Amino acid sequence: MLKKLVGASVLLGLVSSVAVAGECDVAIEATASMAFSAKEITINKTCKEVNLTLKNAGTMPKAAMGHNLVITKKADMQSVLADGNAAGLGKNFVKENDDRVIANTAVLGGGESATIKFKTDKLNAKDTFAFFCSFPGHAAVMNGVVKVN
Repeated sequence: MLKKLVGASVLLGLVSSVAVAGECDVAIEATASMAFSAKEITINKTCKEVNLTLKNAGTMPKAAMGHNLVITKKADMQSVLADGNAAGLGKNFVKENDDRVIANTAVLGGGESATIKFKTDKLNAKDTFAFFCSFPGHAAVMNGVVKVN
């Protein structure tokens, strides 16, 4: 019995650290402690489009502690963050029409959620992709890897 409980706990721990695109849907939470509920998003290579849902599980308003989710190539992350900072909250801390951005949600305040749909044609197995919160200062701890399998 103890083995089964330990095994189930380990399995649940692994599941919570990875957001999997089952049926091309991904759901992830941004927590009040400036963290995402997963450090990895896995997208099935057969998905042409993905529905991504972000929920801000915190309680603070978006101007004080908002969170979004942005997907780019890992190599573009820092420059996208710099341009997003200049764009400001009114633009969700993402430069308008930025070709480096594969997908992004709006900045959400506590208790809010949003679902976006994005095409996966820019995702491939040869590049490394990242997801992060572009609210100023958050990406240092709120980031993860996007994998295509």
